Amino acid sequence: MRMRLQHLSRAALLALSLTASSLALAQNAICYNCPTEWADWGSQLKAIKAKTGITVPPDNKNSGQSLAQLVAEKASPVADVTYLGVTFAIQAQKEGVVSAYKPAHWNDIPDGLKDPQGQWFTIHSGTLGFMVNVDALKGKPVPQSWADLLKPDYKGLIGYLDPASAFVGYVGAVAINQARGGTLDNFGPAIDYFKALQKNEPIVPKQTSYARVLSGEIAILLDYDFNAYRAKYKDQANVQFVIPAEGTLVVPYVMSLVAKAPHADNGRKVLDFVLSDEGQAIWANAYLRPVRAGAMSKEVQSRFLPASEYARAKTIDYAKMASVQKAFSERYLKEAQ
Repeated sequence: MRMRLQHLSRAALLALSLTASSLALAQNAICYNCPTEWADWGSQLKAIKAKTGITVPPDNKNSGQSLAQLVAEKASPVADVTYLGVTFAIQAQKEGVVSAYKPAHWNDIPDGLKDPQGQWFTIHSGTLGFMVNVDALKGKPVPQSWADLLKPDYKGLIGYLDPASAFVGYVGAVAINQARGGTLDNFGPAIDYFKALQKNEPIVPKQTSYARVLSGEIAILLDYDFNAYRAKYKDQANVQFVIPAEGTLVVPYVMSLVAKAPHADNGRKVLDFVLSDEGQAIWANAYLRPVRAGAMSKEVQSRFLPASEYARAKTIDYAKMASVQKAFSERYLKEAQ
């Protein structure tokens, strides 16, 4: 009798353990490319947990790595949602690894910033420029143009994310190319620029390098306005943001529900939250431009560079930008790294 009770007890404990595990799993959602250091995803993930009860673990992939993983796992997905630069999202749609979902506040997203079927939609945008740790320049002038970065004064001080892998790296390449007379059909100016920049021994990481700028390891990083403003106003670093004199790009960042997501209901709740008033306010407070108009307070807006500076930041044909990305990456790897 005692042995039977022990067996029953063990069986009951195992059942309870399995139930607890499945309940815990049921309250999870996996997001590819949601790193705490980037765009203040750290605050967003905490707010998602507080509001919905869903735990979203941080994930440090970049857009290219996330897309590759989604394609590799297509038959048996691990992720529920993903956050990508817009060109990678268009590629993900073509690969069939994302699914249609129109989240709450869908109608507030302007046309052109969402797939009509809901396979991807913008949550916020950023403007590419120079995130400069002024102290790390050690008295050298803050660069004001793409041309300035080629000067020997900045040898060893410049960083940019891998243009063949990270979305922000590719954005930098397109911005340089457009500013120096190229087009999406002709990347010659960008390739020539990266070749010339090699003389200054740039640092070329694959993942977000926010902390490396704050530490001074990288003095000048090609990055977005939101990271520079966060460094200046939240982390109180002596950081400036520069919109290059020759011009730059404004770029949407988007999210998607993963096709055949293992926790699709949780994924939908996460996507609803990031477009809610609270979710959009978190992006705005992290100095991103929320996709829903009116989510940015006047106080936050006042910390941005003046509108006259932002006039040099342009939009582009993002579908075309996506279609030529692979060819650019292959050429960059052969000729310019």
